[in-house]
Amino acid sequence: MHIRIGFDMVYDCMQPTPMIFALNVHPSASPRLVVPDRLTTHPFVPLTTYQDTFGNVCSRIIAPTGPLRIMTDAIIEDSGTPEPALTHLRQVPVEALPDDTLMYLVGSRYCETDLLSNIAWNLFGNVAPGWPRVQAICDWVHNHITFGYQYARPTKTAWEAYSEGRGVCRDFAHLAITFCRCMNIPARYCTSYLGDIGVPPVDAPMDFAASFEAYLDGHWYPFDPRNNQRRIGRILVARGRDAADVAIASTFGTNFLSHFRVWTDELDPNATDGPDYLLGYGVPPNAVRVWAQERLKAA
Repeated sequence: MHIRIGFDMVYDCMQPTPMIFALNVHPSASPRLVVPDRLTTHPFVPLTTYQDTFGNVCSRIIAPTGPLRIMTDAIIEDSGTPEPALTHLRQVPVEALPDDTLMYLVGSRYCETDLLSNIAWNLFGNVAPGWPRVQAICDWVHNHITFGYQYARPTKTAWEAYSEGRGVCRDFAHLAITFCRCMNIPARYCTSYLGDIGVPPVDAPMDFAASFEAYLDGHWYPFDPRNNQRRIGRILVARGRDAADVAIASTFGTNFLSHFRVWTDELDPNATDGPDYLLGYGVPPNAVRVWAQERLKAA
């Protein structure tokens, strides 16, 4: 299937303000883009990109005084199948873990393993290690935390989410990540596009989605304690130890986010032989031309 992804945000700045964005599709997913997710700004400002320590694509700008609009509108291919449930996967002993996974085994800004270690072992110590243990953690977190946007707080940690029993998707992810690390399972935070594909639509504004990946049997696999089901069309944007590493925007001056919209829409599978259906979805003509050129190359 083809999925249209993108966002439209407006920042109002009181003075010229340096900003760093982590808003491009992750390099592991970018080969599937059929219309590139190039960031554009209005008014135009120079933009440079780099890859951070975790391999995420980041963009740097200096926003001018006043409103700045930043957006992208892209199309990506997806298998259209749910994420697999590989219940046979084993847990890797700590002594056998690769060096680059070890940073995801210890505490971080929002994941206090020291405070939650005893609780984790009491809750999950008798669960079979490997996939069943990670899934048991997701089940518990899903049932323990009440979801609500009114419970969002940028400083909330895993310990606070556990204690308060309420939060948003990043709080679900932080608590599950912390429990996994306490149980000697490397786990890393992910932010992604995730639309209502294959599930009943949610009557709420679209946003970027937080989930996590656990390291099992030599590979990383996605888990989602907020939704607690294998989903279709999760498109990775950035990974890190926790939300501090994958902020969609880091700003270095006084500003106000005055507009925010995200979209993740499945395109009509019966209309992919021509560009008209893309225009019907509101995809800009320039993006449609790029899409058409890419299809000609592939043919």
